[in-house]
Amino acid sequence: MEFFAISNDIPVFISDTQKGDETLVLLHGYLETHYIFSEFTELLEKKYRVISIDLPGHGLSGSKDDVNSMEFAAAVVVEVMDKCKVGRAFIAGHSMGGYVAQACAELYPQRFKGLVLLNSVPFPDSEEKKADREREISLIQSSMLGRIAEISIPRMYDSENLRNLDEKIQETIELCETHDPKGIAASLRGMMQRKDYSSFIKEIAGKTPTLFIYGDKDKFNPIERINAIIDEFKGVEIKIIPDTGHNSFIEKPQETADALCSFIDANR
Repeated sequence: MEFFAISNDIPVFISDTQKGDETLVLLHGYLETHYIFSEFTELLEKKYRVISIDLPGHGLSGSKDDVNSMEFAAAVVVEVMDKCKVGRAFIAGHSMGGYVAQACAELYPQRFKGLVLLNSVPFPDSEEKKADREREISLIQSSMLGRIAEISIPRMYDSENLRNLDEKIQETIELCETHDPKGIAASLRGMMQRKDYSSFIKEIAGKTPTLFIYGDKDKFNPIERINAIIDEFKGVEIKIIPDTGHNSFIEKPQETADALCSFIDANR
């Protein structure tokens, strides 16, 4: 079922499979919408109730004025859970969605059974990354959002997977036309201002089930960074999906779904 609801004072687009003993909330990444999970959801809904939304500033959802903070987005997610009559759930976020998922788990710990980061990290933006985002905001304000999508979205995939996934990539680029440029800029500012969740992740390790899933060909999180994360976050389960980039759940959906299902089933 797909519908709109007012959540934290903005309209939010919601997709809810409605059936399942366990509920999984899926949060998409930057320049994506709930649609990015369409094929992945088909694998997961065989076992779980799956809820996905268009995050603030993306797709058909509304936006806060200047900054879509991770905390604001987290409040939206929890209010959506309330409207869907979900008490507790597992939550998985891809890239930017992972930042929101961490805010959810920190601010509303009683609502989440487990936390999954899909190609995402606990760290804040570096100064270099913040400068990149500022430049991107300037381009968006110059009506170049479509061009940004054409350049950045293919980079999310391992080059070996580009040809096989060309249709999905083109669909994602075309869906960027649904984004409000001001909402995207507000989301970029929110990512720039997000906190460092490293201490929080270390604090909950061993208490709240936590899984990080990465691709070994991720251009945004290269293998050296992944190895450093493995060394630093000892209490976190980490799964590497071979021959995938920043979108492991699209490049190898079955392998990624298997890892996610094993985690949920072990901690339900």
